[in-house]
This record gives sequence, structure tokens and C-alpha cells, in this order.
Amino acid sequence: MPRTVFFLNGPNANLYGLDTKGTYGSESFASIETRCLRHAAELGLQLEFRQSNHEGVLVDWIQEARLHADAVIINAAGLSYSSVPILDALLAFDGPIIEAHMSNIWKRESFRHHSYVSKAATGVIAGLGALGYRLALTAVAELLDVQTGEAQSLGAQP
Repeated sequence: MPRTVFFLNGPNANLYGLDTKGTYGSESFASIETRCLRHAAELGLQLEFRQSNHEGVLVDWIQEARLHADAVIINAAGLSYSSVPILDALLAFDGPIIEAHMSNIWKRESFRHHSYVSKAATGVIAGLGALGYRLALTAVAELLDVQTGEAQSLGAQP
């Protein structure tokens, strides 16, 4: 049975690729989604790839994940630095949580150096652009394998 992953994207992620000289590169959000869906299928994951500009919608999706997902990957974007409700919802989720950021948040403005999401995250991937999204999917697949005892690629003996 495929494992389900919710990949949640916060405010303005839908604008990726519109400013080709900007922080987030030239690849469009739709293209990133297509590549993530393809990579998830290769990993045997069923992917729900979602984006909202609204904090409450993200909280609702995290709560939905408690019932319908094995793992969450989240780029809460600007809400990473301000949203206690997102943190609280993530803390109520039992599976792996990967926080993913397109940019290296520690090379940016100082207010971005503290993420509420990180408190709930199993791990953080930042600064690798769209590659980081694919790496987050790979990490989730590996973490789920560890949970189910299929951890060959994380150093377990065959």
C-alpha cells in the first residue's frame, strides 16, 4: 500500500519562477510540483502537493494529515517565522515532518533565522532550491522505511 505524504507550501510559493533573478530561481511552482509528483511515484509515495496563502488552510491540512498521511513536508514560507498555530498543529502529527525551504534562511534577514516549524520538524532542508524539495521526498521515504523496518539504505544490514 503506498505511503501518503502531504507536501504543504505556504504563502507566495505559487510565485516561484516568476522572478528569474530572485531568491527562488527560475523554475515555476507548477514545474516543481510535476517533478515532485514524478519523484514521489519513483519512491513509492502517494503525494498530496498543496499550496495556500492562508495560515488557517495550512493548519486544516496538517490536521487532515493526522488521519490521511504518513509524513508531512512543509515549506510554511513566511509563516515559518510567525505561526504558533502551524507549530501546534505539527506537534500533534505523529509521523516524520521535514521542513523545506528553497532559500538558505540563515543567509537572509535575521528574522528568518528562527523558525517555529523547526521545533516540530524531524529535519530541515534549506538553500538547495527545487533540489531540496526532491531531497525532502527522499528523506521522508527513508524515514518511513525505518519506521516499517525496511531501512536498507540508511545503513541497516541486508
